[in-house]
Amino acid sequence: MHAKLMIGAISIAMSASLQPAAAAPDWQMVAKTLGKSGTEMPDGVYRVGLPRTDLKVSLDGVAVKPGFALGGWVAFEPMGNKVMVMGDIVLTQDEVNPVIKKLEESGIEITALHNHLLRAEPMTLYMHVLGQGDPVTLAAALHAGLALSKTPMVNATPAATQPQIAFDTAAVEQAIGRKGKANGGIYQFTIARAETITDGGMTVPASMGSAIGINFQPTGGDKAAITGDFVLIASEVNPVLRALRENGIEVTALHSHMLDEQPRLFFMHFWANDDAVKLARGLKAALDKMNLANS
Repeated sequence: MHAKLMIGAISIAMSASLQPAAAAPDWQMVAKTLGKSGTEMPDGVYRVGLPRTDLKVSLDGVAVKPGFALGGWVAFEPMGNKVMVMGDIVLTQDEVNPVIKKLEESGIEITALHNHLLRAEPMTLYMHVLGQGDPVTLAAALHAGLALSKTPMVNATPAATQPQIAFDTAAVEQAIGRKGKANGGIYQFTIARAETITDGGMTVPASMGSAIGINFQPTGGDKAAITGDFVLIASEVNPVLRALRENGIEVTALHSHMLDEQPRLFFMHFWANDDAVKLARGLKAALDKMNLANS
């Protein structure tokens, strides 16, 4: 290489190496602007829980706990010094359009709006949102939208002890073939798909809503109510639907959550209230139809 060209190439390389790395988002400022703090997850996502603890919802005589089916959230994934934010906001019917209007005016996209359950009183709807850009600006937009709902924005104090789970959790885990965890009186399973999910060129990790979620809420004796969502590719939708129905589990919704994800995903919500181990076996029959990451 000519001496001048070599010197030029070395200068460019040195200049690039001396460029400062993009600063990580200031999560404390995001929390202050949003009005509620969250947790930085192991995958680097900053996730803020937005459970509707203000609502008293019942379904088929079961008082629905917030962590069972009313657990909204927003999550911020770093992309350089900017972020992608996704969320699932739980709203009552009268809150939907005021929140949509405010978020849309602020540059937040609405990517889905739907039910999760049937027969629940009062009815709740679930609004999925997407934004990209400056994290504090996005937090301000989300704060403005959430302010038009009654979503509690107080940071809850963790309970000193977990409520007892009144069914055999070890037998349920054995039936499903996965480990769960107790969380506020709910027994939860989070299961990742085998594929890498992307949206707009960004990886969508489990904490951004790409994982299967299964919740058990004790309802007395060895019984439990179950709900959650299966994350499916198109070829899995009807095999999973059949497996659930054959095992006495009601399918309550089927829809999208995102707009540009790859591979294309469908989210199936479900409900049943029966013997917990029996339901776990039914859920396992459905999971066996899916391409899941190893446990």
